[in-house]
Amino acid sequence: MNAPVRPSALALTPLLLFLALFFGAGIYFTTHGEAMGFYQLRAPVAILPALALAAFIAWRRKLKPLDTLLEGMGDSNVVLMCLIFLLAGGFVEVSKAIGAVDAIVSLGIGHVHPALLLPSLFVVAGFISLSLGTSMGTIAAVAPIALGVSDASGLDRALVLGAVIGGATFGDNLSVISDTAIVATRTQGCTMREKFRENFKLALPAALLTVVVLGFVGETAPVAPLEPVSAWLIVPYLIVLGLALAGVDVIVVLSVGLVVAGAFGAFLAEDFGLAAYAGHIWDGFESMIEITLLSLLVGGLGALMKATGGLAWLAQAIGRFARGHKSRRAGELSIAALSATTDVFTANNTVAILISGGLARDIAQQHGVPPARAASVLDIFACVTQGVLPYGAQILLAASLGAVSPLALAGSVHYSWLLGAITLAAMLWSSRKRAPQPLAQAAEGQA
Repeated sequence: MNAPVRPSALALTPLLLFLALFFGAGIYFTTHGEAMGFYQLRAPVAILPALALAAFIAWRRKLKPLDTLLEGMGDSNVVLMCLIFLLAGGFVEVSKAIGAVDAIVSLGIGHVHPALLLPSLFVVAGFISLSLGTSMGTIAAVAPIALGVSDASGLDRALVLGAVIGGATFGDNLSVISDTAIVATRTQGCTMREKFRENFKLALPAALLTVVVLGFVGETAPVAPLEPVSAWLIVPYLIVLGLALAGVDVIVVLSVGLVVAGAFGAFLAEDFGLAAYAGHIWDGFESMIEITLLSLLVGGLGALMKATGGLAWLAQAIGRFARGHKSRRAGELSIAALSATTDVFTANNTVAILISGGLARDIAQQHGVPPARAASVLDIFACVTQGVLPYGAQILLAASLGAVSPLALAGSVHYSWLLGAITLAAMLWSSRKRAPQPLAQAAEGQA
Protein backbone atom coordinates (compact mmCIF):
# COMPACT_ATOMS: atom_id res chain seq x y z
CA MET A 1 0.00 0.00 0.00
CA ASN A 2 2.90 2.38 0.77
CA ALA A 3 4.73 1.64 -2.48
CA PRO A 4 4.70 4.52 -4.97
CA VAL A 5 2.06 4.24 -7.66
CA ARG A 6 3.44 3.73 -11.15
CA PRO A 7 1.98 6.34 -13.55
CA SER A 8 -0.14 4.82 -16.30
CA ALA A 9 -2.10 6.44 -19.13
CA LEU A 10 -4.05 3.19 -19.47
CA ALA A 11 -5.57 3.80 -16.05
CA LEU A 12 -7.40 6.84 -17.48
CA THR A 13 -9.25 4.87 -20.15
CA PRO A 14 -12.23 4.18 -17.84
CA LEU A 15 -12.82 7.92 -17.55
CA LEU A 16 -12.50 8.31 -21.32
CA LEU A 17 -14.97 5.47 -21.78
CA PHE A 18 -17.46 7.19 -19.48
CA LEU A 19 -17.09 10.49 -21.36
CA ALA A 20 -17.39 8.74 -24.73
CA LEU A 21 -20.59 6.96 -23.70
CA PHE A 22 -22.17 9.99 -22.06
CA PHE A 23 -21.14 12.49 -24.74
CA GLY A 24 -21.70 10.10 -27.64
CA ALA A 25 -25.20 9.24 -26.47
CA GLY A 26 -25.98 12.93 -26.09
CA ILE A 27 -24.91 13.69 -29.65
CA TYR A 28 -26.83 10.68 -30.99
CA PHE A 29 -30.11 11.54 -29.29
CA THR A 30 -29.79 15.24 -30.08
CA THR A 31 -29.26 14.59 -33.79
CA HIS A 32 -32.33 12.34 -33.70
CA GLY A 33 -34.57 15.12 -32.47
CA GLU A 34 -34.52 14.71 -28.68
CA ALA A 35 -34.76 18.14 -27.03
CA MET A 36 -32.84 16.92 -23.96
CA GLY A 37 -30.56 14.56 -25.84
CA PHE A 38 -27.69 14.80 -23.38
CA TYR A 39 -29.94 13.56 -20.60
CA GLN A 40 -31.36 10.44 -22.23
CA LEU A 41 -28.49 8.28 -20.98
CA ARG A 42 -28.17 9.08 -17.31
CA ALA A 43 -24.67 9.53 -15.96
CA PRO A 44 -24.95 6.88 -13.20
CA VAL A 45 -25.76 4.31 -15.90
CA ALA A 46 -23.11 5.53 -18.33
CA ILE A 47 -20.43 5.18 -15.66
CA LEU A 48 -21.08 1.46 -15.04
CA PRO A 49 -19.00 0.17 -18.01
CA ALA A 50 -16.22 2.53 -16.93
CA LEU A 51 -16.28 1.03 -13.44
CA ALA A 52 -16.07 -2.45 -14.91
CA LEU A 53 -13.04 -1.48 -17.01
CA ALA A 54 -11.35 0.23 -14.05
CA ALA A 55 -11.93 -2.86 -11.92
CA PHE A 56 -10.39 -5.04 -14.63
CA ILE A 57 -7.29 -2.82 -14.86
CA ALA A 58 -6.93 -2.92 -11.07
CA TRP A 59 -7.25 -6.72 -11.10
CA ARG A 60 -4.53 -6.96 -13.74
CA ARG A 61 -2.29 -4.91 -11.47
CA LYS A 62 -2.80 -7.38 -8.62
CA LEU A 63 -4.98 -4.97 -6.65
CA LYS A 64 -8.31 -5.71 -4.97
CA PRO A 65 -10.87 -3.91 -7.17
CA LEU A 66 -13.89 -4.31 -4.90
CA ASP A 67 -12.04 -3.14 -1.80
CA THR A 68 -10.68 -0.12 -3.66
CA LEU A 69 -14.08 0.70 -5.12
CA LEU A 70 -15.83 0.53 -1.75
CA GLU A 71 -13.10 2.55 -0.08
CA GLY A 72 -13.58 5.31 -2.63
CA MET A 73 -17.37 5.22 -2.38
CA GLY A 74 -17.23 5.26 1.41
CA ASP A 75 -14.83 8.20 1.64
CA SER A 76 -16.08 10.62 4.31
CA ASN A 77 -16.09 13.54 1.87
CA VAL A 78 -18.22 11.60 -0.60
CA VAL A 79 -20.72 10.49 2.05
CA LEU A 80 -20.94 14.03 3.44
CA MET A 81 -21.64 15.37 -0.05
CA CYS A 82 -24.47 12.88 -0.45
CA LEU A 83 -26.04 13.93 2.85
CA ILE A 84 -25.81 17.59 1.89
CA PHE A 85 -27.40 16.87 -1.49
CA LEU A 86 -30.39 15.20 0.18
CA LEU A 87 -30.94 18.01 2.68
CA ALA A 88 -30.56 20.64 -0.04
CA GLY A 89 -33.12 18.84 -2.20
CA GLY A 90 -35.59 18.72 0.67
CA PHE A 91 -35.17 22.42 1.42
CA VAL A 92 -35.62 23.38 -2.24
CA GLU A 93 -38.85 21.40 -2.63
CA VAL A 94 -40.39 22.62 0.64
CA SER A 95 -39.48 26.22 -0.19
CA LYS A 96 -41.12 25.99 -3.59
CA ALA A 97 -44.19 24.28 -2.14
CA ILE A 98 -44.89 27.05 0.39
CA GLY A 99 -44.69 29.74 -2.34
CA ALA A 100 -41.34 31.25 -1.44
CA VAL A 101 -40.21 31.35 -5.09
CA ASP A 102 -43.38 33.22 -6.09
CA ALA A 103 -42.75 35.68 -3.26
CA ILE A 104 -39.24 36.49 -4.51
CA VAL A 105 -40.42 36.94 -8.09
CA SER A 106 -43.34 39.16 -7.06
CA LEU A 107 -41.18 41.36 -4.83
CA GLY A 108 -38.44 41.62 -7.44
CA ILE A 109 -40.50 42.35 -10.57
CA GLY A 110 -43.45 44.35 -9.29
CA HIS A 111 -43.50 48.10 -10.05
CA VAL A 112 -40.22 48.05 -11.97
CA HIS A 113 -39.42 50.73 -14.58
CA PRO A 114 -39.45 49.26 -18.11
CA ALA A 115 -35.77 50.07 -18.65
CA LEU A 116 -34.91 47.98 -15.59
CA LEU A 117 -36.85 44.85 -16.53
CA LEU A 118 -33.88 42.90 -17.86
CA PRO A 119 -31.60 43.84 -14.94
CA SER A 120 -34.43 43.00 -12.54
CA LEU A 121 -34.95 39.57 -14.10
CA PHE A 122 -31.22 38.94 -13.76
CA VAL A 123 -31.21 40.01 -10.10
CA VAL A 124 -34.34 38.02 -9.23
CA ALA A 125 -33.03 34.88 -10.95
CA GLY A 126 -29.71 35.38 -9.18
CA PHE A 127 -31.30 35.66 -5.75
CA ILE A 128 -33.53 32.64 -6.30
CA SER A 129 -30.63 30.55 -7.55
CA LEU A 130 -28.45 31.79 -4.69
CA SER A 131 -31.15 30.68 -2.26
CA LEU A 132 -32.11 27.41 -3.91
CA GLY A 133 -28.66 26.37 -5.10
CA THR A 134 -29.96 25.17 -8.46
CA SER A 135 -29.84 26.87 -11.85
CA MET A 136 -32.28 24.40 -13.40
CA GLY A 137 -34.88 24.95 -10.69
CA THR A 138 -34.45 28.70 -11.03
CA ILE A 139 -34.90 28.66 -14.80
CA ALA A 140 -37.97 26.44 -14.50
CA ALA A 141 -39.48 28.85 -11.93
CA VAL A 142 -38.56 32.21 -13.46
CA ALA A 143 -38.56 31.56 -17.24
CA PRO A 144 -42.38 31.31 -17.60
CA ILE A 145 -42.82 34.63 -15.78
CA ALA A 146 -39.98 36.18 -17.77
CA LEU A 147 -41.61 35.10 -21.01
CA GLY A 148 -44.82 36.77 -19.89
CA VAL A 149 -42.85 39.93 -19.22
CA SER A 150 -41.27 39.60 -22.66
CA ASP A 151 -44.61 39.29 -24.40
CA ALA A 152 -46.06 42.23 -22.48
CA SER A 153 -43.08 44.53 -22.99
CA GLY A 154 -41.91 43.60 -26.48
CA LEU A 155 -38.50 42.49 -25.30
CA ASP A 156 -36.65 39.92 -27.40
CA ARG A 157 -37.19 36.46 -25.88
CA ALA A 158 -33.54 35.52 -26.28
CA LEU A 159 -32.49 38.57 -24.24
CA VAL A 160 -35.04 37.84 -21.53
CA LEU A 161 -34.13 34.17 -21.23
CA GLY A 162 -30.43 35.03 -21.43
CA ALA A 163 -30.85 37.33 -18.43
CA VAL A 164 -32.60 34.56 -16.50
CA ILE A 165 -29.93 31.97 -17.36
CA GLY A 166 -27.21 34.46 -16.41
CA GLY A 167 -28.84 35.15 -13.06
CA ALA A 168 -29.32 31.44 -12.46
CA THR A 169 -25.64 30.87 -13.23
CA PHE A 170 -24.61 33.69 -10.90
CA GLY A 171 -26.59 32.26 -7.99
CA ASP A 172 -25.66 28.65 -8.68
CA ASN A 173 -21.98 29.55 -8.74
CA LEU A 174 -22.13 31.48 -5.46
CA SER A 175 -24.78 29.54 -3.53
CA VAL A 176 -23.61 27.79 -0.39
CA ILE A 177 -26.07 24.94 -1.00
CA SER A 178 -25.37 24.46 -4.71
CA ASP A 179 -24.18 20.97 -5.60
CA THR A 180 -21.35 22.49 -7.67
CA ALA A 181 -20.14 24.57 -4.71
CA ILE A 182 -20.44 21.58 -2.38
CA VAL A 183 -18.41 19.34 -4.68
CA ALA A 184 -15.81 22.05 -5.38
CA THR A 185 -15.19 22.79 -1.71
CA ARG A 186 -15.11 19.16 -0.63
CA THR A 187 -12.74 18.07 -3.41
CA GLN A 188 -10.36 21.01 -2.85
CA GLY A 189 -10.39 20.89 0.95
CA CYS A 190 -11.66 24.37 1.87
CA THR A 191 -14.64 25.76 3.72
CA MET A 192 -17.72 27.09 1.99
CA ARG A 193 -17.11 30.57 3.38
CA GLU A 194 -13.55 30.66 2.01
CA LYS A 195 -14.73 29.59 -1.42
CA PHE A 196 -17.59 32.13 -1.33
CA ARG A 197 -15.17 34.97 -0.61
CA GLU A 198 -12.93 34.01 -3.53
CA ASN A 199 -15.91 33.63 -5.87
CA PHE A 200 -17.50 36.88 -4.76
CA LYS A 201 -14.43 38.92 -5.75
CA LEU A 202 -14.88 37.78 -9.35
CA ALA A 203 -18.65 37.25 -9.57
CA LEU A 204 -19.66 40.67 -8.20
CA PRO A 205 -17.84 42.74 -10.88
CA ALA A 206 -19.24 40.44 -13.58
CA ALA A 207 -22.76 40.75 -12.15
CA LEU A 208 -22.57 44.56 -11.89
CA LEU A 209 -21.26 44.84 -15.43
CA THR A 210 -24.03 42.52 -16.60
CA VAL A 211 -26.67 44.72 -14.93
CA VAL A 212 -25.25 47.75 -16.76
CA VAL A 213 -25.19 45.94 -20.11
CA LEU A 214 -28.74 44.63 -19.67
CA GLY A 215 -29.92 48.15 -18.88
CA PHE A 216 -28.91 49.31 -22.35
CA VAL A 217 -30.12 46.43 -24.52
CA GLY A 218 -33.70 45.99 -25.70
CA GLU A 219 -36.62 48.42 -25.78
CA THR A 220 -39.61 47.90 -23.54
CA ALA A 221 -43.10 49.09 -22.70
CA PRO A 222 -44.59 49.24 -19.17
CA VAL A 223 -45.60 45.91 -17.62
CA ALA A 224 -48.59 45.40 -15.34
CA PRO A 225 -47.62 44.55 -11.74
CA LEU A 226 -47.67 40.88 -10.80
CA GLU A 227 -50.01 39.49 -8.17
CA PRO A 228 -48.66 40.32 -4.68
CA VAL A 229 -47.42 37.52 -2.40
CA SER A 230 -46.54 37.59 1.31
CA ALA A 231 -43.02 38.90 1.83
CA TRP A 232 -42.66 36.71 4.93
CA LEU A 233 -42.20 33.69 2.70
CA ILE A 234 -38.64 34.73 1.81
CA VAL A 235 -37.55 34.56 5.47
CA PRO A 236 -36.37 30.89 5.24
CA TYR A 237 -34.04 31.91 2.40
CA LEU A 238 -32.67 34.84 4.37
CA ILE A 239 -32.06 32.63 7.41
CA VAL A 240 -30.21 30.04 5.31
CA LEU A 241 -28.06 32.71 3.67
CA GLY A 242 -27.33 34.42 6.97
CA LEU A 243 -26.33 31.24 8.79
CA ALA A 244 -24.17 30.07 5.90
CA LEU A 245 -22.35 33.38 5.58
CA ALA A 246 -21.83 33.36 9.36
CA GLY A 247 -19.81 30.16 8.95
CA VAL A 248 -22.33 27.70 10.41
CA ASP A 249 -21.84 24.11 9.23
CA VAL A 250 -23.81 23.48 6.04
CA ILE A 251 -25.58 20.45 7.56
CA VAL A 252 -26.89 22.64 10.37
CA VAL A 253 -27.78 25.43 7.93
CA LEU A 254 -29.88 23.15 5.74
CA SER A 255 -31.52 21.42 8.70
CA VAL A 256 -32.56 24.74 10.23
CA GLY A 257 -33.76 25.99 6.84
CA LEU A 258 -35.85 22.86 6.35
CA VAL A 259 -37.53 23.26 9.74
CA VAL A 260 -38.12 27.01 9.32
CA ALA A 261 -39.56 26.56 5.81
CA GLY A 262 -41.95 23.94 7.13
CA ALA A 263 -43.05 26.18 9.99
CA PHE A 264 -43.73 29.12 7.67
CA GLY A 265 -45.62 26.82 5.32
CA ALA A 266 -47.84 25.61 8.17
CA PHE A 267 -48.85 29.19 9.04
CA LEU A 268 -48.85 30.93 5.64
CA ALA A 269 -49.52 28.28 2.97
CA GLU A 270 -52.84 26.62 2.24
CA ASP A 271 -53.28 22.87 2.77
CA PHE A 272 -49.74 22.47 4.08
CA GLY A 273 -49.98 19.90 6.84
CA LEU A 274 -47.46 17.49 8.29
CA ALA A 275 -48.15 14.86 5.62
CA ALA A 276 -47.63 17.39 2.81
CA TYR A 277 -44.44 18.61 4.48
CA ALA A 278 -43.03 15.09 4.70
CA GLY A 279 -44.05 14.41 1.10
CA HIS A 280 -42.23 17.47 -0.22
CA ILE A 281 -39.09 16.52 1.71
CA TRP A 282 -39.21 13.11 0.06
CA ASP A 283 -39.73 14.73 -3.35
CA GLY A 284 -36.58 16.73 -2.68
CA PHE A 285 -34.69 13.58 -1.78
CA GLU A 286 -35.86 11.94 -5.01
CA SER A 287 -34.68 14.92 -7.05
CA MET A 288 -31.17 14.31 -5.71
CA ILE A 289 -31.01 10.57 -6.29
CA GLU A 290 -29.11 10.87 -9.57
CA ILE A 291 -26.40 13.18 -8.27
CA THR A 292 -26.13 11.16 -5.04
CA LEU A 293 -25.63 7.90 -6.92
CA LEU A 294 -23.18 9.54 -9.28
CA SER A 295 -21.19 10.97 -6.37
CA LEU A 296 -20.80 7.51 -4.86
CA LEU A 297 -19.84 5.90 -8.17
CA VAL A 298 -17.43 8.68 -9.17
CA GLY A 299 -15.78 8.34 -5.76
CA GLY A 300 -15.22 4.66 -6.48
CA LEU A 301 -13.99 5.31 -10.03
CA GLY A 302 -11.58 7.97 -8.82
CA ALA A 303 -10.15 5.61 -6.21
CA LEU A 304 -9.61 2.91 -8.83
CA MET A 305 -7.92 5.29 -11.26
CA LYS A 306 -5.73 6.71 -8.52
CA ALA A 307 -4.70 3.26 -7.31
CA THR A 308 -3.77 2.16 -10.84
CA GLY A 309 -1.69 5.26 -11.61
CA GLY A 310 -4.04 7.32 -13.77
CA LEU A 311 -3.90 10.46 -11.66
CA ALA A 312 -0.14 10.15 -11.29
CA TRP A 313 0.20 10.06 -15.08
CA LEU A 314 -2.01 13.12 -15.46
CA ALA A 315 0.06 14.98 -12.88
CA GLN A 316 3.18 14.19 -14.92
CA ALA A 317 1.51 15.35 -18.15
CA ILE A 318 0.41 18.62 -16.61
CA GLY A 319 3.87 19.15 -15.19
CA ARG A 320 5.33 18.81 -18.69
CA PHE A 321 2.69 21.13 -20.08
CA ALA A 322 3.56 23.78 -17.50
CA ARG A 323 7.27 23.25 -18.30
CA GLY A 324 8.06 22.63 -14.69
CA HIS A 325 7.21 26.14 -13.48
CA LYS A 326 5.47 26.18 -10.10
CA SER A 327 3.44 29.34 -10.59
CA ARG A 328 -0.08 30.02 -9.40
CA ARG A 329 -0.93 31.45 -12.80
CA ALA A 330 -0.03 28.20 -14.58
CA GLY A 331 -1.92 26.19 -11.97
CA GLU A 332 -5.07 28.30 -12.17
CA LEU A 333 -5.10 28.26 -15.97
CA SER A 334 -4.65 24.48 -15.93
CA ILE A 335 -7.56 24.06 -13.49
CA ALA A 336 -9.73 26.37 -15.60
CA ALA A 337 -8.97 24.47 -18.79
CA LEU A 338 -9.55 21.13 -17.08
CA SER A 339 -12.91 22.20 -15.66
CA ALA A 340 -14.19 23.78 -18.88
CA THR A 341 -13.05 20.90 -21.09
CA THR A 342 -14.64 18.30 -18.85
CA ASP A 343 -17.93 20.21 -18.84
CA VAL A 344 -17.91 20.42 -22.64
CA PHE A 345 -17.77 16.63 -22.77
CA THR A 346 -20.26 15.96 -19.99
CA ALA A 347 -22.71 18.87 -20.46
CA ASN A 348 -23.15 18.88 -16.68
CA ASN A 349 -21.20 21.24 -14.42
CA THR A 350 -21.58 19.10 -11.31
CA VAL A 351 -20.40 16.00 -13.15
CA ALA A 352 -17.47 17.98 -14.55
CA ILE A 353 -16.36 19.06 -11.07
CA LEU A 354 -16.83 15.56 -9.70
CA ILE A 355 -14.60 14.13 -12.42
CA SER A 356 -11.92 16.80 -12.42
CA GLY A 357 -11.92 17.70 -8.73
CA GLY A 358 -9.24 15.24 -7.64
CA LEU A 359 -6.86 16.20 -10.42
CA ALA A 360 -7.52 19.91 -9.84
CA ARG A 361 -6.52 19.42 -6.22
CA ASP A 362 -3.24 17.81 -7.30
CA ILE A 363 -2.58 20.71 -9.70
CA ALA A 364 -3.30 23.22 -6.93
CA GLN A 365 -0.83 21.53 -4.61
CA GLN A 366 1.89 21.42 -7.25
CA HIS A 367 1.51 25.06 -8.31
CA GLY A 368 0.83 26.75 -4.98
CA VAL A 369 -2.83 27.55 -5.58
CA PRO A 370 -4.72 27.92 -2.27
CA PRO A 371 -7.62 25.46 -1.87
CA ALA A 372 -10.29 28.21 -1.85
CA ARG A 373 -8.89 29.71 -5.04
CA ALA A 374 -8.76 26.30 -6.71
CA ALA A 375 -12.37 25.58 -5.71
CA SER A 376 -13.43 28.98 -7.03
CA VAL A 377 -11.73 28.57 -10.42
CA LEU A 378 -13.00 25.01 -10.74
CA ASP A 379 -16.60 26.04 -10.01
CA ILE A 380 -16.52 29.23 -12.09
CA PHE A 381 -15.36 27.61 -15.31
CA ALA A 382 -17.69 24.64 -14.98
CA CYS A 383 -20.64 27.02 -14.47
CA VAL A 384 -19.49 29.47 -17.17
CA THR A 385 -19.14 26.68 -19.73
CA GLN A 386 -22.43 25.10 -18.73
CA GLY A 387 -24.20 28.45 -19.03
CA VAL A 388 -23.32 28.86 -22.72
CA LEU A 389 -23.43 25.25 -23.95
CA PRO A 390 -26.15 25.05 -26.63
CA TYR A 391 -26.71 21.40 -25.67
CA GLY A 392 -26.57 22.01 -21.91
CA ALA A 393 -29.67 21.42 -19.83
CA GLN A 394 -30.02 25.07 -18.80
CA ILE A 395 -30.16 26.45 -22.34
CA LEU A 396 -32.21 23.51 -23.64
CA LEU A 397 -34.82 24.02 -20.92
CA ALA A 398 -35.07 27.77 -21.53
CA ALA A 399 -35.09 27.29 -25.30
CA SER A 400 -37.90 24.74 -25.12
CA LEU A 401 -39.97 27.00 -22.83
CA GLY A 402 -39.53 30.04 -25.06
CA ALA A 403 -39.37 28.41 -28.50
CA VAL A 404 -36.00 30.07 -29.08
CA SER A 405 -32.91 28.69 -30.82
CA PRO A 406 -30.35 27.30 -28.32
CA LEU A 407 -27.58 28.93 -30.35
CA ALA A 408 -29.29 32.33 -30.09
CA LEU A 409 -29.60 31.85 -26.34
CA ALA A 410 -25.93 30.91 -25.96
CA GLY A 411 -24.93 34.32 -27.29
CA SER A 412 -27.39 36.14 -25.03
CA VAL A 413 -26.12 34.88 -21.66
CA HIS A 414 -24.08 38.01 -21.01
CA TYR A 415 -23.14 37.12 -17.46
CA SER A 416 -21.41 33.84 -18.32
CA TRP A 417 -19.25 35.45 -20.99
CA LEU A 418 -18.36 38.38 -18.75
CA LEU A 419 -17.56 36.17 -15.75
CA GLY A 420 -15.27 34.00 -17.86
CA ALA A 421 -13.48 37.04 -19.31
CA ILE A 422 -13.06 38.76 -15.91
CA THR A 423 -11.76 35.59 -14.26
CA LEU A 424 -9.25 34.99 -17.06
CA ALA A 425 -8.09 38.60 -16.83
CA ALA A 426 -7.67 38.27 -13.06
CA MET A 427 -5.61 35.11 -13.46
CA LEU A 428 -3.39 36.62 -16.15
CA TRP A 429 -2.76 40.00 -14.56
CA SER A 430 -3.04 39.64 -10.80
CA SER A 431 0.17 39.78 -8.76
CA ARG A 432 1.73 36.55 -7.50
CA LYS A 433 4.11 38.11 -4.98
CA ARG A 434 2.84 36.24 -1.96
CA ALA A 435 4.52 32.97 -1.16
CA PRO A 436 2.37 29.85 -1.59
CA GLN A 437 0.84 28.50 1.59
CA PRO A 438 1.64 24.94 2.69
CA LEU A 439 -1.12 23.21 0.75
CA ALA A 440 0.04 19.64 0.99
CA GLN A 441 -0.35 19.63 4.75
CA ALA A 442 -3.88 21.03 4.55
CA ALA A 443 -4.77 18.57 1.81
CA GLU A 444 -3.73 15.60 3.92
CA GLY A 445 -6.17 16.66 6.60
CA GLN A 446 -9.00 16.56 4.05
CA ALA A 447 -8.03 13.32 2.30
